[in-house]
Amino acid sequence: MIKEYSANVLLVEDEENMHEALKLNLEMEGYSVTSAYDGMAALKASQAEYFDVIIMDIMLPEMDGISVTESIRLQNAEVPILMLSARNHTSDKVLGLRKGADDYITKPFDLEELLLRVAKLIEKNKKLQDRDFSVGDEFEFGDNKVNFASQEAITWEGQKIDLSKKEAMLLKLLFENKNEVVTREKILQVVWGYSVYPSTRTIDNFILSFRKYFEKDTRNPIFFHSVRGMGYKFTA
Repeated sequence: MIKEYSANVLLVEDEENMHEALKLNLEMEGYSVTSAYDGMAALKASQAEYFDVIIMDIMLPEMDGISVTESIRLQNAEVPILMLSARNHTSDKVLGLRKGADDYITKPFDLEELLLRVAKLIEKNKKLQDRDFSVGDEFEFGDNKVNFASQEAITWEGQKIDLSKKEAMLLKLLFENKNEVVTREKILQVVWGYSVYPSTRTIDNFILSFRKYFEKDTRNPIFFHSVRGMGYKFTA
């Protein structure tokens, strides 16, 4: 019996029979699977959607798996990548890991072992995502106060602000990761879920709104920052 989707998987494999067999078994494990059959499609999918893990074949049309992995890492994506390869030389494995893969398995492989490695990567990633401290119903910074229970804020000027659900979710995520850059991928996962994804401009507009609400000098913010090429940061 197929369970509710417990994770989102990008499967990148150009050999059709293997792709379909892996997809079927992953779905039977309860995962939602997105398919890509070449390197460029894989790169586009990774940029458009959040994944809990990527299964990446090395030998691909258009763009090889090593290059795709390297490009994903240059975007500061934290998604775990399990690399598949017919090459079993140590040097190939070292290259794959050096370019950003989290794990490496050679073909032919035992299906049960692959599924176990996928589950371990997903579990490890979720633990990393949950490692930050939790913010309660209220959070104060500077002369501002945010109440998450009522989705309201009192600004440093004493003005009452009604927050949208997504504004409250993004504020809470930034507060829970104070003084650390929160990647766009993590924001997509936590605030927008797995279905519809905003552009970077949309997230930037949220940050601009937070500056308007909470900063005394919006041109020289001390709390809310956009970190070019990386993500967003709340400084306590």
